[in-house]
Amino acid sequence: MNNMNINGYDAVISYDPEIDMFRGEFIGINGGADFYASTVNDLRKEGEISLNAFLEMCAEDGVAPRKHFSGKFNLRVPPALHQRLATQAAAHGKSINAWVVELLSDCAAHGH
Repeated sequence: MNNMNINGYDAVISYDPEIDMFRGEFIGINGGADFYASTVNDLRKEGEISLNAFLEMCAEDGVAPRKHFSGKFNLRVPPALHQRLATQAAAHGKSINAWVVELLSDCAAHGH
């Protein structure tokens, strides 16, 4: 998985070959906060520094650090997939929404 949790905040980790460093970017926050390092240990340290600076800015500006998620989003799928989802959901005795939420929860828990 390319995720790192730093003090309760999630970051996505990637490798930037142009600068030969790892890059971390916090997600689900009200602003941008990224960090770079050559090793995983240093990446965590830099992430803590970046996060603390971000949290201090939020406190100074009176902004909540975390984004609010409503729990709703639109998803467009091809009609044939929609039909297969409806069929599979019915076969499991669930609504499409309930069945897709179950599938997404399972995938998110396992990093798929």
